[in-house]
Amino acid sequence: MNRVFKRLPGGSIDYFAVRTSMFQTDLLKNKRCLITGGGTGIGKAMAQRFLELGAIVYICGRREQVLRQAQKELADQKGGQIHIFTCDVRYHDEVEAMVEKIWKEGALDVLVNNAAGNFIARTEDLSPHAFEAVIGIVLTGTINLTMSCGRRWLREGHKATILNITTTYAATGSPFVVPSAVAKAGVVALTRSLAVEWGPRGIRSNAIAPGPIPTQGAFSRLMPIPELEERARQRIPLRRFGTTEECANLAAYLISDVSAYINGDVITMDGGEWLAGAAEFTQVGEVLSDADWQALRNPKKKT
Repeated sequence: MNRVFKRLPGGSIDYFAVRTSMFQTDLLKNKRCLITGGGTGIGKAMAQRFLELGAIVYICGRREQVLRQAQKELADQKGGQIHIFTCDVRYHDEVEAMVEKIWKEGALDVLVNNAAGNFIARTEDLSPHAFEAVIGIVLTGTINLTMSCGRRWLREGHKATILNITTTYAATGSPFVVPSAVAKAGVVALTRSLAVEWGPRGIRSNAIAPGPIPTQGAFSRLMPIPELEERARQRIPLRRFGTTEECANLAAYLISDVSAYINGDVITMDGGEWLAGAAEFTQVGEVLSDADWQALRNPKKKT
């Protein structure tokens, strides 16, 4: 079994991920997959994984240089077909033009709505533009791509899969990331609604809700000081962050034919963080020492 380890100072293991042995190498053979925000982070990791499993991959984003670098890196490492499009998913006309170009080569089989924007801020400090920017990328962008591809799939009777990347706080809301919480909640509603409406016509719709996953740039905007990062790590029962590779493995499964009966679900991948936060007595384990527990087990008799 081929495993990847990252070791912390002192030699302790921070995380590991199984890379290739659990999947057939042709699991996604010839599936045509579009990943928005595919030039960096989770999007890039998914592109790499899909290529390894035989997919034809399209990635899009706003920064052409970033996309070209990702294309070169992944093509050199993995081979396979990877194509890039510069596109701002907030704008319907740009999305429609990109999808039309892709369709000239053949219908997509998979759409992954991954493009996102987020940052921490006090809500009262946010301008209307801050809301518009995040909701535009996350929710409007997801709607634009989903409708552009969906109308074509339905018109042609083409079976397909939609995978949306959401977040664990979409169901609960979260302070200090309110535009993202609003937008991601909308994405979850879209996922579940279309799973029922379009499922009978051969289009599955699912989502992944990752917990904290370190990525260049995005993670530092959400965890700007080391104390926040360490507190976030300690909230997770597994005491580690997730990896882009783990998310890519889950995504590969959900877009493949072996998960054909999963429809309308939001898969949480957060090391148990959401459950720990929802539980009433989680903090007890953080406060009581071994001596405290021993005292509770053997209380002194009153004299």
